[in-house]
Amino acid sequence: MSDLRIRAATPDDLDAALAFWKLAAEGTSISDDRAGVERLVARDPESLLLAERDGELVGTVIAGFDGWRCHLYRLAVHPGARRQGVGSALLAAAEERFVRLGGRRGDAMVLDRNERAHHAWRAGGYAPQPQWTRWVKHLTE
Repeated sequence: MSDLRIRAATPDDLDAALAFWKLAAEGTSISDDRAGVERLVARDPESLLLAERDGELVGTVIAGFDGWRCHLYRLAVHPGARRQGVGSALLAAAEERFVRLGGRRGDAMVLDRNERAHHAWRAGGYAPQPQWTRWVKHLTE
């Protein structure tokens, strides 16, 4: 993994991240557009972490901290780079960020149907909380 570089995204990386999610991420989000990702990076410039190998994007994770809770989104690894430690390295970088910021627990949004992701999250030490259900209201159409 010494050839893997993890860094915070810059505004110049946003189009590449959006295109990458179409290739490597499961599902879509209402925020998967340029304006949504621009707002994320403007509000929290270190929240979108990119993993690169030989200058190519091979993974992402959003590690958002709101001052109270640590939230993980968009853990995605290029299909050709899976099972090579990229996801683990991204989670470690996200967790290090959270600890630096004073966070005490990370939570992840994981699609119920995404079995591959369940294995990756469990390997990282995460587990579902069956007593919780996510409630959502779209604020814009």
